[in-house]
Amino acid sequence: MSDPRDSKPPEEDFAAMLAESERNQGSAGRRPRLALGDRVKGQVVSIGQEVTVLELAGGGEGTLDTLELQDEAGKLTVAVGATVEARVVGMGDRPGFVYLRRGPATGGEGRADLATATQTGLPVEGLVTGVNKGGLEVDLHGVRAFCPVSQIELRPVADPSVYVGQRLTFRVTRYEDDRRGPNVVLSRRALLEDEMQERAAETRGKLVVGAVLSGVVVALKDFGAFIDVGGIEGLLPASEIGFQRGTRPSDVLSIGQPVTVQVMRIEKRDDPRRPEQVSFSLKALERDPWADAAARLPAGTIVRGAVTRVEPFGAFVEVAPGIEGLLHISELGADRHLRHARDAVKVGDSLDVAVLALDLDKRRISLGLAAREATVDPEGRAAATRASGAGQGLGTLGDLLKGKLPGR
Repeated sequence: MSDPRDSKPPEEDFAAMLAESERNQGSAGRRPRLALGDRVKGQVVSIGQEVTVLELAGGGEGTLDTLELQDEAGKLTVAVGATVEARVVGMGDRPGFVYLRRGPATGGEGRADLATATQTGLPVEGLVTGVNKGGLEVDLHGVRAFCPVSQIELRPVADPSVYVGQRLTFRVTRYEDDRRGPNVVLSRRALLEDEMQERAAETRGKLVVGAVLSGVVVALKDFGAFIDVGGIEGLLPASEIGFQRGTRPSDVLSIGQPVTVQVMRIEKRDDPRRPEQVSFSLKALERDPWADAAARLPAGTIVRGAVTRVEPFGAFVEVAPGIEGLLHISELGADRHLRHARDAVKVGDSLDVAVLALDLDKRRISLGLAAREATVDPEGRAAATRASGAGQGLGTLGDLLKGKLPGR
C-alpha cells in the first residue's frame, strides 16, 4: 500500500502535465529561424495564377511569384509536390511565413529592388555596356553600376572588353543612395565562388587518393595545369602529364579541355574555402611504355631517335615515346676525344642508334651509333639478334649490313 504522503495534489499533477505538453508542442512545432538572404527548399503545395505556396523544409511557409515557375512560353515548369529552392527576400506578418524569390532581381523596381538584393544577397541581372580602367560598366535596368575587374571571374581577366554586350548576373556588394544618385558595386566572382562551393561539397565525398575523376583544364602554367574536377581545383604537374620527358603543358593541353585524371595526393590546408590541396596525374592512367620495352627494343635493334639532352658524359636519345637511352660520349667520339657530348650532337638531332643493352629494373638503355656498331662488331651482336628473330619492324644490325634498313 502506497504512502499517501508520496502522492501530489491533483492541481500539481495537472500543472506538470500541462507544462510537459507545452514543452512537447513547442519542440515539435519549433521552426528554424530564417533571415533575409537565406536559401531554403520547399515543397509546392498550391499553384495560383499569381502566387505559389511552398511548405518549407524544417517548417514554415513561403510564397513565390508563379511567374518564376514558368518558361518563356508561359508554361509551368513544376507541379504540386515538386521541391523548389529559393531565397528569402522578405519576412511575413506572422512567424514562419516568408516571401521568396528564385531568379535574379531584374532591377525593374529600381532602387527598392537593389536595396532588397543588397540585404538578401539575391543576384541581380544587368547588361555590360562598357569597360573602364577599373572594370565593367553595367546597366541594371536604368541604374548604372560598376564591377571591378578583380570581381569578374575566379581568375584574372586579360581582356574585360569581351564581356561588353553580354547580360550577366552579379551580387550587389555595395549600395549607397544619395542626392547624386545610387552608387552600386557588383561582384560576379562572389556568385561563381558560391557555385563552386556547392559543387565542391558534392565532389569532396569521392575525393580520395587513387580516385579517377573527370575534370576541365582551367589554367596552364609552365610547371603544370590546374584542373577543376567539380568545384575543387588541383594541380596536374608537368611531370605527370605523360611519360615523355620535358612535356610543356601548353603543347598538349588547352583551356576548357575535358580530361580524366587520377588523384595522387591530398594535403589538408587551413583555408576553410579550400581545405585541401590536390595533385593529379594523367600519366598514372596510361600504360607504362617500359612494360613493352623488352619486346620492342631487344639488344641489337636499330632505331632512329631524337636527342633530348646532352651531358658531359653523353647524349640521351628518345628511342620510343617515353623511353630514353644513353649514347655514351665514347660512342660519339669515334677516333677523337670529346670533352662534352655537345661537341658532337645537339638537342633535336636525329640519329640512327643501336640498342647495346637494356636493364628493365633500372629503366636504363645503353646505345651505340648504328653505323659505328656495324663496323666495330659486324658479327657478335648483329648475329645474336638475327638468331633470336628480334628487332623485326625496327631494323637490326644485320639489316644494316645487308643494306636493308628502311630510309638508308
